[in-house]
Amino acid sequence: MSVLVLAELDGSSVADASLRALSLARDLDEALAVALFPSGAELEGAGLPGPAVEQLAAYGVADVYAADVPGLAGYAPAAWARAMAGLAESGVAQGGPVTAVVAAATDRGSEVLAHLGAITGLPVAANCVSVSVGAAEPGRWELVRQRWAGSLLEDAELEASLAVLTVAADAVTARPAAAPAGTTVHVFRPEIPAEDLLVRAAESAERGGGMSLATARVVVGGGRGVGGPDGFAPLEELAGLLGGALGVSRVVTSQGWRPHRQQVGQTGTKISPELYLACGISGAIQHMAGCLSAKHIVAVNTDPDAPIIAHADYAVIGDLGQVIPALVEALRARG
Repeated sequence: MSVLVLAELDGSSVADASLRALSLARDLDEALAVALFPSGAELEGAGLPGPAVEQLAAYGVADVYAADVPGLAGYAPAAWARAMAGLAESGVAQGGPVTAVVAAATDRGSEVLAHLGAITGLPVAANCVSVSVGAAEPGRWELVRQRWAGSLLEDAELEASLAVLTVAADAVTARPAAAPAGTTVHVFRPEIPAEDLLVRAAESAERGGGMSLATARVVVGGGRGVGGPDGFAPLEELAGLLGGALGVSRVVTSQGWRPHRQQVGQTGTKISPELYLACGISGAIQHMAGCLSAKHIVAVNTDPDAPIIAHADYAVIGDLGQVIPALVEALRARG
């Protein structure tokens, strides 16, 4: 018996959200297998990025299945799901039959597993924070999962021959295995119908530039108070100096000032950085649903009564047009 996990790459490493998903998956079964969809260059001779393989070994992964699909150079949700369905059906090398398929509840993980549910006809349990095998009979799973953007937890029971689960990564701690596994990398070539390759990402995270918002340890956020598209230049510089990523509120993307991929919130990306510096953001409920997992929130706002102030660890009541340049100058001076 084994658990199959979709792991996403962040550069040459495994995305933090996927490491958290692996931690939950290991609670179901110690036999872990991972499906990866690397670029063609990374696949030459099964030469996956060294750091990624080392991380997966540290998290107890015995088998890594790297997909090699002609014509698939980027993200294609239906094709990824079709490949994972094939792996789940055929079983995996060391672990045997697959009992559960798990992914982080990122944009990609949620979309791929939704396609997998449609392909297999199985239910998908989303945003799980804990899962255990039901004691009563096989095919029953006891779940705790987030509902209403994480504002409440639901106890649920899933009945399925194969559990298909996404993990609310911001609520699960990444825990390496007690002992590293001897990891074997397999290149597999699934048969993918042409129609599954029709929808593909036109822009990859690397070509889009910048650090992944979901995994960044520092996020600098900008809202309506930035004033317009030109007002984000100082925030971008600040994010660069702090080694972080730029995030925005929904109103910013609605106005067309920044792309949706930078949106933080219920309908954007949920973040869990060490520091979230929110500039000119009022703190609507939908936005806070995406950033409350940040360890520290610092707000810069001219309105002392803005909702985000109540959630902030520290607040600067002032004009971000003065505060941010001063902070940038101070960081530059430190070298």
